[in-house]
Amino acid sequence: MSTKLVLLGTGTPNACPNASGPACAVVVDDRAYLVDFGPGVVRQASKAYYKGIDPLRPDLLTTAFCTHLHTDHTVGYADLIFTPWVLERSSPLKVFGPKGLQRMTDHLLQAYAVDIDFRFERANEVGYQVQVQEIQEGIIYRDERVQVEAFAVSHGTLESYGYRFVTQDGVIVVSGDTAPLPVVAEKAKGCDILLHEVEYAAGIRCREEKWQKYHREVHTLSTDLAAIAAQAQPKLLVTTHRIYHMNIQDNTRDLQAQMDVRCAAILEEIRQAGYDGKVVNGQDLDVFPV
Repeated sequence: MSTKLVLLGTGTPNACPNASGPACAVVVDDRAYLVDFGPGVVRQASKAYYKGIDPLRPDLLTTAFCTHLHTDHTVGYADLIFTPWVLERSSPLKVFGPKGLQRMTDHLLQAYAVDIDFRFERANEVGYQVQVQEIQEGIIYRDERVQVEAFAVSHGTLESYGYRFVTQDGVIVVSGDTAPLPVVAEKAKGCDILLHEVEYAAGIRCREEKWQKYHREVHTLSTDLAAIAAQAQPKLLVTTHRIYHMNIQDNTRDLQAQMDVRCAAILEEIRQAGYDGKVVNGQDLDVFPV
């Protein structure tokens, strides 16, 4: 088997021009398994396909897992449902995620009923259909290539999950959005790749007290991520969904330069907090083989 992690979007709710909406794919041989579907997910998959990741050809996108129902992780859902159908996806989309996913799906299908009716005579009759499974903790999916385990994480009051992918090549763990939790270290113990959200610890001090409180309760500071990684000891720690605590709506400043400074600072914070393992900041369209 050949297993790899492909980052389709490493951004946050901010409309950052340098990072697409949250989404990644675990690719095993000729199949891709998406995690989340932020803004632009299908076009990002198409970009990856044109970089040589054949299973991310849009019409082949048939299986996806949702960590939680925040907009930045789900705004691309309609895109994932309909665009591959227009491109001749010939089987229903299977989606696994928290309670409320079925309701979201039903409303999206209703919202695009006019388009479905228009295309129905020209396109196949199944490619727009969605088979939803609202999940609980445990093994939620298994086929000949992969086993997927869901585990509950803490993201405020929202039902949220991380995912553990096991293939013959190794283990990939995706944290989803979460406050620092021992369960993430437990599920990622000795894994090949841990993909974990992070926020810039120094940056949070510049925010109002109410925002500091909020971010500490629902996200993971770089210093806390260091402790999780030290317990888990993954072969590779990859950061994503990096919260920089900076103004991205000022086009008089060099946005990429500011992001680069903060990216370097996040890695330094992780190292200074005691984690000496291999760690990188994931960028859109990065590919990490297992």
